[in-house]
Amino acid sequence: MDTNLGELPARRHLPARAAEPHPVAREAPSHRAGPARPVPPVLDVVVPVYNEEDDLERCVRRLHAHLTATFPYPFRITVADNASTDRTAQVAAALAAELPEVESFRLEQKGRGRALRTVWTASEAPVLAYMDVDLSTDLNALLPLVAPLISGHSDLAIGSRLARSSRVVRGAKREVISRVYNLILRGSLAARFSDAQCGFKAIRGDVAERLLPMVEDTGWFFDTEMLVLAERAGLRIHEVPVDWVDDPDSSVDLVRTATDDLRGVWRVGRALATGQLALDRLRRPFGDDPRDRELSGVPAGLARQLVGFSAVGAFSTLAYLLLFFLFRLGLGAQLANALALLVSAFANTAANRRLTFGVRGRDRAVRHQAQGLVVFAIGLALTSGSLAALHAATPHPGHSTELAVLIAANLAATVLRFLLFRAWLFPGGSPPAPAPREEPARPEAASPSAPVYTAGPYGAGAGSAQEPTPYDPAPYDNRSAR
Repeated sequence: MDTNLGELPARRHLPARAAEPHPVAREAPSHRAGPARPVPPVLDVVVPVYNEEDDLERCVRRLHAHLTATFPYPFRITVADNASTDRTAQVAAALAAELPEVESFRLEQKGRGRALRTVWTASEAPVLAYMDVDLSTDLNALLPLVAPLISGHSDLAIGSRLARSSRVVRGAKREVISRVYNLILRGSLAARFSDAQCGFKAIRGDVAERLLPMVEDTGWFFDTEMLVLAERAGLRIHEVPVDWVDDPDSSVDLVRTATDDLRGVWRVGRALATGQLALDRLRRPFGDDPRDRELSGVPAGLARQLVGFSAVGAFSTLAYLLLFFLFRLGLGAQLANALALLVSAFANTAANRRLTFGVRGRDRAVRHQAQGLVVFAIGLALTSGSLAALHAATPHPGHSTELAVLIAANLAATVLRFLLFRAWLFPGGSPPAPAPREEPARPEAASPSAPVYTAGPYGAGAGSAQEPTPYDPAPYDNRSAR
């Protein structure tokens, strides 16, 4: 499934400057509680809660004090109350009324994923994060979590309790469940990140704009689905080892959560296998240096196609050799070779069409298979000619000798097959996404006298006489134009 949205813009380092809100920056929704903010936040930390009236105030004050003392950019803490039935909403509203950097957001439906999607979508901050209300993760990991996103190096960042340098205190039951779950993700969805469930993650706003609508889950599987799709799309995920202490009073239903997660794994795996997800909308350019777009001598997509073609070819060759060995038990060498090539050729063409060159749907599928048969005939001529030459030289060669000759002939046929696939069968691959439109230059958001935020506490009067370009949220928040 392809889209016409173009690629994501190149990552940029967010400047450490602050100014009055840009004219196009959206105001907070009316159901947010809290006074208006004079400075747009660079970081919006969401704390999803459900019936947390006892711990909410203590945890938010601790998080606010930590960010005020250590975070060098404007920030906001958003308490996302998803359908609490106790006094959680009143506690959140009181904190928002007292602390300028705290806001409350009330949802009438449960679901951590629903809360995160709703608040992140409404936020104008270029960097979005969330953490569990129990603050099990050491807050000293927060700045290392978001720094790669601010610098433009990464698209998402996650805390990992399973990294070697992490220090974790929790019971054996949760430890086993967490590790088994991550093994399932690696085995079924080929996930390479180490910890999908740690409640300590961040994402760039421009990535969230396109990625979140593709995430279907509204509960605990939301994190995993978001990470799997981001990884499959080639986005960069940064992992931070964390110190983590288990909350013994956690109300999470482990059995129900595990069941829902396994259903989510099946749903996402099926969607990826059938091409239902428009992952092309998440592509990044090679880099933000203009020279990166002027690489000569390397056709677009060649490296990825070579990797895909090699993987498909390796499985096809194994299948071909196995079929040849089975057919050879009751047939002559030439007929066994032809049948093995014919069966594997159909599967090889279909796999390369779908996986290597990204062509989906039934359009021209029959034509591609017909062209694949022509390529098959060329391969058959090469391999059959090699067998004929072998039998001419040695009337009764052994099976191992026949296999060796066929492997060599197949290597030559493979190179020719790739060239024919790329130049003849699938010359364009998937329809290329159009380049993103260039927007006109925006005026400066404030005068040179705008305050400059340095490594001091937020809101502590960290002004400076320097006059660099002030922080403007518009280049990093495409959602303001929707």
